[in-house]
Amino acid sequence: MRINRVIRTLVTSDFLLISGFAVFGPVFAVFITQKIEGGTLAIIGFTAAIFQISKSALQIPIANYLDKNHGEKDDFYSLIIGSFLIAFVPFLYLFASRPSHLYIINAIYGIGAAFAIPPWNAIFTRHIDKMQESTDWAVESVSIGIGAASAAAVGGIIADKFGFQAVFFIAGIIAILGAISLTRIYSSLMEEVPRGQVLPEPGRKHN
Repeated sequence: MRINRVIRTLVTSDFLLISGFAVFGPVFAVFITQKIEGGTLAIIGFTAAIFQISKSALQIPIANYLDKNHGEKDDFYSLIIGSFLIAFVPFLYLFASRPSHLYIINAIYGIGAAFAIPPWNAIFTRHIDKMQESTDWAVESVSIGIGAASAAAVGGIIADKFGFQAVFFIAGIIAILGAISLTRIYSSLMEEVPRGQVLPEPGRKHN
């Protein structure tokens, strides 16, 4: 089984970003109820809702814009912008003390997801290895599953021994590494799918 560089990079980035957020996932509700002024279970629900609303409101307009330009340059920049916005979210939680802070942070999280998800899926679809599509998607699914499970277990231990600040800092570092890793595919996207084309040029191979 040989997976091309673009797909490997997308999977690696997703693994790191998902792992970063999984580090604090198990203790996030505890963080809100213990460290946020007036933190309640209702605020946890509102926080999750704001993320989904901001993501859903922007995702289709961004995707429509990206589809109008068939080259992958726009996809790449949208993916980078969104991934870095997402990656900075754990660091923002370090400064959160009120419910309003959580709402703003999760709105930013949603905006980042709206910029990152459509181009990630589009690039993965275009560059997927022919005749092993199921394998590529399975590798993606298994990698984020392993990453999320491992990070969640470690995150609980870190929170118990070192507190929430350490959890968010480590989560942010992991997520930033995931965003940075995406820069490795810049040359592949610019070379293989110029503006005006939907698919890689016939006869060209992935690096």
